[in-house]
Amino acid sequence: MEEHTKFIEQVFSSRGKTRLISVLFKLGEVNISKLARLTGLHHKLVEKYLIQLKNLDIVEECRYGRLRVFKINYSNPKTYILKELLDLMESAEK
Repeated sequence: MEEHTKFIEQVFSSRGKTRLISVLFKLGEVNISKLARLTGLHHKLVEKYLIQLKNLDIVEECRYGRLRVFKINYSNPKTYILKELLDLMESAEK
């Protein structure tokens, strides 16, 4: 139980991470510059959060030459739970 609590705390420890995850779920693959623009976060902060989310196995990084693109890691079952949670929270706001 404690492991799950720690995971949830790490994923939702900031509004910025939550915004990043939400954008990634909506758009699929996105590069850092576009994520920074869409979330209103500084480029370095986006990069820091993406590294944290990669370490949690929520996000995957794909490289196309120098371009780094990030997407949700759907091979991790926890990502489906995160998607459902974000969808429920979004529908509750309406």
